[in-house]
This record gives sequence, structure tokens and C-alpha cells, in this order.
Amino acid sequence: MRRIVLAAAVLAAILTTNSCKKTQEKQSLTKEVSFKKEGELSLMKAETDSVVATLDIEIADDAYETETGLMYRKSMQDDRGMLFVFDDEIRRSFYMKNTEFALDIIFINSKNEIVSIQKNAQPLDQTSLPSEAPAMLVLEVNAGLSDQWTLEPGDKIRWRVIN
Repeated sequence: MRRIVLAAAVLAAILTTNSCKKTQEKQSLTKEVSFKKEGELSLMKAETDSVVATLDIEIADDAYETETGLMYRKSMQDDRGMLFVFDDEIRRSFYMKNTEFALDIIFINSKNEIVSIQKNAQPLDQTSLPSEAPAMLVLEVNAGLSDQWTLEPGDKIRWRVIN
């Protein structure tokens, strides 16, 4: 009888330890991520080349960063954005899984021209939000800013990485 009780106690301890570990892992995955300035980006009207906005940007250019994007963040300042940089120019599609605030998603081709904009993408929505033309870059900014800046297809961006 003592062996059965001892075995049950050991099994309970193992299960409790694994459960706590999984809880800790889940908590670390959902910890809010803070902004890290990696570059600067200007948005310009096509017909005048006038700058309508300048942003500090984070750059997502590897698999983990592009999959995670702005997930697990509560908000973003209006003078910031995230630029996704891809190796190829294809039609892209984004969604808002685990993104807790609304965004405008701006699709940009290899010539740094805006090809389409998905406005006011809703938080936590997993609906596919596709580009209307092939894109190599995607810029995410707070919802409403693309209208405030009167951005439209054909407008351009200029960006640079900072050290």
C-alpha cells in the first residue's frame, strides 16, 4: 500500500511540474513586446514627391519576425510602424490574429510604390486581408492614418535601416 501511495505522490508531482512549466511557457509567449527602432521611413505623394509622414520603424525581415509582426502588443504610437521586408514580390495576405489594435496595412512593390491598402483591419480578426497587386514590402500603421495622410496607390515610400 505504501508503494502505491508513494507512486501516486511522485506521479502527481511530475504532472504538477509539467503543468506549471507549460503555463510559464504560455505566459512568456504572450508577454507584450516593446518597440525597437530599427529604421526610418517617409511616405510621399506621387504627384508632388512631398513627404506626408515620417515614421520610426521596426523591420520584420526573418521568418519569426514576419510571422509575429505586431502580435502581443496593446498599442503603437502614431509616429511608428512595422515594415515587413520579403525576398520576393508576390501577392501577399495578412491577418490580425493576436493583434490587439486596429491597423492599416499598406502593400508596397519593389519600386517602393504603394499598390494597395487594407484599411482599418480589426483586432484579433483572422480574415485574410490580401494585396491587390504583387508586393515586396508591407507597412503596418495605426488604423486611420492612411486616410489622414491621404495615401493612395501610386504614392511612394523611402526607408533606411539605422544602426
